[in-house]
Amino acid sequence: MSTTDPDALLGPADIRELATALGVRPTKQRGQNFVIDANTVRRIVRTAEVKPHDVVVEIGPGLGSLTLGLLEAADRVVAVEIDDVLAGALPSTVAARLPERASHFSLVHSDAMHVRELPGPPPTALVANLPYNVAVPVLLHMLDRFPTIERTLVMVQAEVADRLAARPGNKVYGVPSVKANWYCDVKRAGAIGRNVFWPAPNVDSGLVSLVRRPAPVATTASKADVFAVVDAAFAQRRKTLRAALAGWAGSPAAAEAALVAAGVSPQARGEALTVEEFARIAEAKQ
Repeated sequence: MSTTDPDALLGPADIRELATALGVRPTKQRGQNFVIDANTVRRIVRTAEVKPHDVVVEIGPGLGSLTLGLLEAADRVVAVEIDDVLAGALPSTVAARLPERASHFSLVHSDAMHVRELPGPPPTALVANLPYNVAVPVLLHMLDRFPTIERTLVMVQAEVADRLAARPGNKVYGVPSVKANWYCDVKRAGAIGRNVFWPAPNVDSGLVSLVRRPAPVATTASKADVFAVVDAAFAQRRKTLRAALAGWAGSPAAAEAALVAAGVSPQARGEALTVEEFARIAEAKQ
């Protein structure tokens, strides 16, 4: 870890100056809200428990607020940016503000959903201010594609944070909750106010911590099979599982047989089940 100039991080004036120089206006289409508060950046890095040996992947670095904070704490940072202008400018920002750390930074100019490999050593952590409109699919893709990611901390819309961290029985428990739990132990890790962003979003944000399970869910069913049950259960979440899984199983009777074999009540609803119970249902399908 390096001891760096405290002014290396970007403040509100730096962000606006950079944006003006690049002709950048944050777009709703890409869910861009840039962090303009250095203390928030420090808090995210601290909450993410970034260590000097970590290789951190960051999705949607934007103008580089969080990137610089991560580079101060980690061994390496790999940033994935889809925006042409932002991707072109970020290496220069890193070189100007943290010159002694620039060789520890890599940029991947791509849509995160299309990333299949990353340069350098395998990533050990994922830390990102995720664009609101693609947060869940991007998160699940990265967890699936890069099993070496042990710890994740993402900043997302508060509503999405609640869904990801929800437990069975909670009214917002659903597909994102179960699928995230397939990979990780998930919990809320704090709230973020609106005034630390530019432009200020009209929704609150939350931090979500995801720690990779030491071992995957014990099941003979494939992830695809388990996720198919999850998708079917929540596609008609108000229905009992006997009815909701009828299409998946082939008939209501076949769904009931799989549920009984899995030790799950056919009258239960998807929102009551753990990921392990969904896995047992997938295993029990004849």
